[in-house]
Amino acid sequence: MLKRTFDFLSSLVGLILVSPVLVTIAILIKREDGGPVFYRGVRIGRFGKPFKIFKFRTMVVDAEKKGGPSTADDDPRITKMGKFIRKFKLDELPQLFNVLKGEMSLVGPRPEVKIYVDMFTEEEKAILSVRPGITDWASIWNPDEGAILAGSPDPERTYMEKIRPEKIRLQLKYVRERSFLVDLRIIFETLKTVLKR
Repeated sequence: MLKRTFDFLSSLVGLILVSPVLVTIAILIKREDGGPVFYRGVRIGRFGKPFKIFKFRTMVVDAEKKGGPSTADDDPRITKMGKFIRKFKLDELPQLFNVLKGEMSLVGPRPEVKIYVDMFTEEEKAILSVRPGITDWASIWNPDEGAILAGSPDPERTYMEKIRPEKIRLQLKYVRERSFLVDLRIIFETLKTVLKR
């Protein structure tokens, strides 16, 4: 109950505070190619329930039809504006709407696409017992997946081999050790990581 109340109030205040930034980014995205402002991809949430995530669109229209779910920094599908907002994680800000709606939390395992969730072992399915979040230990460990995938001839394979195993381990660690104090620490560490960028 404390976590949900904190999420609701924090996301509401956050959306109010960053609204000028959200509006500015939305205008710039629309001006670049006339496409939709938001990316509403389907992600798997708590208890395996699918939901549509809010993110600023950083790729060309219909990007999912032109490549896989793993995106390298040098992916040709990324727009000019997209490169900038991805660098500073600004594309994640609209997920505060998902938090406000109760589909996500500020802190929790990053939501995945169905293809990766379907690969979960019985142990890994514990990740679905909590609301997915905007940030977690894995986000701090690897704040820029795209940089690791850049230059890879097969980004999907690189993701599976170099990123996913540690990501899963850290997500399970969060599920086992989660508490309000742990959430506050993750938020603090995330802000430090973003400011360093």
